[in-house]
Amino acid sequence: MLVTTDAGSDYSTKPTLSVQWDATAGQLVDKLASLQLGPADAPRPDPHTGTEEGVHSLRILADPIYTYYSLAGGQTFWRWKLEIPLGEREEEIFYSVNNGQENSFWVPAFDQEFRVMYHSCNGFSGGVDTEAFNGPDPLWRDVLRKHEQKPIHVMVGGGDQIYNDPLTREPEIAPWINETDVSKKIAAPFTDEMKFALDRFFFNAYCAWFRGGAFGIAVGKIPMLNMLDDHDMISGFGSYPDDLQESPVFSNIGSYGYKWFLLFQMFIVDELDGTSPESAVGIPTVNTHPSKSLIIGGEGAFIPYPNHSFLSYLGPKMYLVMVDWRSERRFDQLASKVTYERLEKAVYALPQGVEHLIVLLGVPIAYPRMVALENLLESKFNPMSVLAKMKLMPSAVNKFNAEAELKDDLADHPCAGDHKKERNWLIERYQKMAVDKHLRITFCSGDVHATANSKFYSKKKLEPSMDPKWMLQFISSAIVNTPPPPPVIWLVSKLGAKRHKTLHYCDTEEELIPVFTEDTDGSKPKSNTVMGRRNYAMADYDTATGEIQFAICVEKSQGSGTTKEYYLRAPPPRW
Repeated sequence: MLVTTDAGSDYSTKPTLSVQWDATAGQLVDKLASLQLGPADAPRPDPHTGTEEGVHSLRILADPIYTYYSLAGGQTFWRWKLEIPLGEREEEIFYSVNNGQENSFWVPAFDQEFRVMYHSCNGFSGGVDTEAFNGPDPLWRDVLRKHEQKPIHVMVGGGDQIYNDPLTREPEIAPWINETDVSKKIAAPFTDEMKFALDRFFFNAYCAWFRGGAFGIAVGKIPMLNMLDDHDMISGFGSYPDDLQESPVFSNIGSYGYKWFLLFQMFIVDELDGTSPESAVGIPTVNTHPSKSLIIGGEGAFIPYPNHSFLSYLGPKMYLVMVDWRSERRFDQLASKVTYERLEKAVYALPQGVEHLIVLLGVPIAYPRMVALENLLESKFNPMSVLAKMKLMPSAVNKFNAEAELKDDLADHPCAGDHKKERNWLIERYQKMAVDKHLRITFCSGDVHATANSKFYSKKKLEPSMDPKWMLQFISSAIVNTPPPPPVIWLVSKLGAKRHKTLHYCDTEEELIPVFTEDTDGSKPKSNTVMGRRNYAMADYDTATGEIQFAICVEKSQGSGTTKEYYLRAPPPRW
């Protein structure tokens, strides 16, 4: 996708994407390596005029899909439909726009599984000393080093690819945020000035973040698949009381956040592409929607957008399902039965031979319970609220309805009391899919700013490869944001040591996995199940064993940008 400023642009010819790849065992790579690539407007040889046998070239005109109108005039969004046939070997694909500077990405061979990089929480929360972490770039530089050593075919964003919470400081929005009377806040109208401010904020925030720093470089070199979480919209959206969520201002903050997520991260415009469930069922041969992996689910709870989930090909034996747990979220719901049924239908339509299904859930489906803390924050004697009212700890409550700041975070989790029934039902559904489709299910999540890993398994003590209920969950968070303080990590690890019986009715155990047997410096860690350092994850398919190896890449020391890898393996289904 490309964004252009209308003023001063010549649209007599649409923006042109030039693409070239080599099927001649390296001739083109050698040729391009000799080019001295300067600024985009510098004269240089044109590799797209080559006539070598086996060199494939495409020139594709863009289609305009959306125009944002700012005080400076129109800003037009352009989209290309690019289809690269997979060949007998991994290929580097070179591309440029309007004969500008060359860039490239990689695609796997037709019989090869994708090499996947996974990340979440790609930004800083307010109040974090970013200089103490050397900013947002260190781990993204590490990703780029790995990409140079061995190509990454896709990077998967598990939520919070951008932190949009600063929109609360926009001058048109701030008075509503700072209103202390919740009833007035709920009744406040959504004004034209607010509409303009939200579009202005999201446009500028996305343009700055997605083309800046090492992350911006990675976006240009590695194709991406993304699913949103709350900070892509606004902190905690979907986990506040209904009266606040339904209010004109707050519901529109969520709506605009969702619209810009679809546009900037998924290149989708509902008004143009349509939202008919029949057009987007997650089956490429059936989908008429431009996004062949899209599954339109149930109607949004507080926003005028339906659920947008995705089922994406990661190789002949591996698929990824990204579940939208934000558009339909409310206190008592993560997603609707309508959405889950449509996702199941797409999974059941997967071709024979698929062995691994990775399920992206923005918030962990297995995580230590915080029941006592939930109950405390629900109490009218909530200490957070008392301290805030006494002005001893004003940051202990959120700015939206003066409830405890931690309360929406706890309510967000599937293990929270209001979501537990849905969570357990969903695990049972995936167990059934595993048996019916002969799939190994693996869950991946982010959100919690720490890495922890869990597994579900049968009480019958089967070998993992022979157990359909053996499901790994890895949590990778955050690639940029600050980890929780050590006391929180200690508390989570202690709570995680408790065995839960909530799934015993379906013959299922769950537990944290002691992956972190040593710290990043080789010393003994304070916890072997939870690590509070910045991190991301890699997934590689092992052709010899049929396993997927997941590497949790943990920053060795704060801000260093060098990582130590901790490994997990998901066995193939052999029952």
